[in-house]
Amino acid sequence: MVDKKPRVEVEKKRLRILLISLIVLLVLINFPLLNKILENVYGNSEMGVVERVIDGDTVEVSGNSVRLLGINSPEKGELYSSEAQEFLEMMVLNKTVKMERSGDDLDLYGRKLRYLIIGETNINLELVKEGLANFYFPSGKSKYYNEFKETWEGCVEENTNLCARSEDLCSSCIALIDLDKKAQKVNLYNLCNFNCNLNGWTIKDEGRKTFTFSDFKLSSKAQVDILVGEGTDSDSTLYWPGEDYVWTNSGDTLFLRDDKGKLVLWENY
Repeated sequence: MVDKKPRVEVEKKRLRILLISLIVLLVLINFPLLNKILENVYGNSEMGVVERVIDGDTVEVSGNSVRLLGINSPEKGELYSSEAQEFLEMMVLNKTVKMERSGDDLDLYGRKLRYLIIGETNINLELVKEGLANFYFPSGKSKYYNEFKETWEGCVEENTNLCARSEDLCSSCIALIDLDKKAQKVNLYNLCNFNCNLNGWTIKDEGRKTFTFSDFKLSSKAQVDILVGEGTDSDSTLYWPGEDYVWTNSGDTLFLRDDKGKLVLWENY
């Protein structure tokens, strides 16, 4: 009697080889498609439909509140806040988006933290490009950081919206001498031969923390320190009250704006 078991094992081996060969062939013929399928199945992304745009950096997708990563748009009522919301609505409302995760899943308010992508377009990045948001990486510099920073630099060159340069006479006078994150101190210097009224000017980080100059003139060739914390203001030292810290160890950006909200200077570390 002939033992059929070896023949069955040979056939199974042939089938395994054939299957492996077909998979390799599929990978060689259409790797991008296969990679995209695997990314959607196993990667840090999910699909959803944008049902509502709450503001310039927050949307509702399939019943979930989603905070856009890498950016910070103006708060409601602030300069360009309505334009940011309208632009985001035009880009994503009622559309299917890919939501890409990077780092933490949720923020302190329970919102999903995501990059929104349609096709090859990163919607978050488009808001920076249009000058409707600044780049914002509070948890550290992700893989998109350099691209977002370069896009902001391009926006400044284009002089667009939030990137528009100040036309105030003193905008060319005020220089940033030091941004000391350890001491939580900013040092500004007046280069010009005349005093500069900084009343209504603001210093802001990448997020929401804002210091507003109140009835302050920086004398010609003089310096002023802005220190985070409580204290008594003087001609050479001002205090940023209500905050334990502003400048983060993971990296941040200082934006100095005039009383019209136009950009005087920005510095990143």
